[in-house]
Amino acid sequence: MSTQAAADHRTRYEELARRLTGVGAVKRELARHLPPDCPPGAAAVLTLIDRHGEMRLSRLAELMAIDISVTSRHVAHVADRGWIARDSDPGDGRCRILRLTPAGSAVLAEASARYTGALEHALADWPAHDIDVLNTLLARLRSSFRTVELPDEGTP
Repeated sequence: MSTQAAADHRTRYEELARRLTGVGAVKRELARHLPPDCPPGAAAVLTLIDRHGEMRLSRLAELMAIDISVTSRHVAHVADRGWIARDSDPGDGRCRILRLTPAGSAVLAEASARYTGALEHALADWPAHDIDVLNTLLARLRSSFRTVELPDEGTP
């Protein structure tokens, strides 16, 4: 690779890093549209239990790709509000099975409607094709990070 090609290659990924920082800002703006008392972590818990069904805390932490102690705090938040139930695991009484309650389903439906509505409003002038392409590329990006061991270079 020539020096110019290497510089262009590096610049391309630096620009991507900047754009991903902007995605964080978009996520924070979208979080403002969630129902009261339902922060993004709580919404993620509800969404994953709804999508994947009953599960143990360890599985939820795996799906959320965060530490189990952080997952536990999110679970406590939604359980305290009656949005999920923590039932004894018949296979291991020391563990709990998390399941969505009707109240949790209602909060999730409201959160989803608000979140989707905010996206529809913000992207109202986008052609449908562009939204489809963005969906495809974001799914591909996420998939790439599921299978690659990333080097620890301290890049923000």
